[in-house]
Amino acid sequence: MRPWKRIFTFVFLVQCILLLTHFFLYETWIFSPGTVDPPPSTVLKLSFAVLSFSFVAASLFAFRYNNSPIRLFYTAAAVWLGFVNFFFVAAVFAWAAWVFFRIAGLPMNFHRTVEGFFVMACLAASYAVWNANRTRVVRATVRLPKLPASWRGRTAALVSDLHLGHVHNGRFLKRIVAKIMNERPDVVFIPGDLYDGTSIDASAAASPLAQLRATHGVYFVAGNHEQFGDDTRYLRAIEEAGVRVLRNEKVDLDGLQVVGVPFRDAAHGSSFASNLNRASIDQTRASILLTHAPDNPAIAEAAGFSLQLSGHTHLGQFFPWTWFVRRIYRQFAYGWSRIGNMQVFTSSGAGTWGPPLRMGSNPEIVILRFE
Repeated sequence: MRPWKRIFTFVFLVQCILLLTHFFLYETWIFSPGTVDPPPSTVLKLSFAVLSFSFVAASLFAFRYNNSPIRLFYTAAAVWLGFVNFFFVAAVFAWAAWVFFRIAGLPMNFHRTVEGFFVMACLAASYAVWNANRTRVVRATVRLPKLPASWRGRTAALVSDLHLGHVHNGRFLKRIVAKIMNERPDVVFIPGDLYDGTSIDASAAASPLAQLRATHGVYFVAGNHEQFGDDTRYLRAIEEAGVRVLRNEKVDLDGLQVVGVPFRDAAHGSSFASNLNRASIDQTRASILLTHAPDNPAIAEAAGFSLQLSGHTHLGQFFPWTWFVRRIYRQFAYGWSRIGNMQVFTSSGAGTWGPPLRMGSNPEIVILRFE
């Protein structure tokens, strides 16, 4: 299938899902068994219809244009999509309650029940919007065998998935950089998705990275959002800001080996293994693999790495996607895990993709202290 056909099919399917979801919410809201109500207003119908198209329309504009009206439109549509998620869950619970009461033969005011669930959904979504804007500094201790003595007591800052675009931009990155610099890390790792992939002035957005200072440098590997297409302009902008972009290569940081593999080169097992083998790490010394997604940790462990640092999952951002992500990535969905002799740390990221909401996951900068 040609690329444009795949894109059209994907957009069409997403729009169909959103239409059905809004139709379900509309029918849930107007359903009132056992009573005769006046016909629902035309305004309500039109509102649900227009809102059902808002996110896809905003996304299509966002991939082509970058101006204040489009950024505002995209942000509003993305926030609404997050609210729709919570309203959908609330509607499912309302129907489940109705079925239970019907089976039990108990009276129930369905519309009042829906109102109650929708109010709770609105409160939960509002909290999720607020929570998505509270970036935490999370601290963790790393104990690596064969770690050079010079690295004991040193720290690394890990920050992933900022998704600079129409919701988060250079001002957001400037705040993240300030938080990192307050920690005075010895090295900074950025494992991908600095950008969201929408239309953006890549150089202007990345410019705050120039303020990052670390004794042993700042390192970046491309994520899937940089590599939707040609990643050249993104990587050039990052390098212009003074960040070292790792493209299937190894750097030696005072005895600590760091290898960076971009998303595209790590997505398939055979190519991932080949790239890791070409890095030729010294297995008598500690090594760190920097790659965007925790997709193939068994391959990295087989190559002899001590630690893998990744992001990508966002820990699902909010329910029910948090549940799905944990089912997909299992123990590698978030935080510390281990496979064989290799440790894995997966960050939930600092930004958001799509709806700028987080509940059940937190935006974070991770400070790793080596011991």
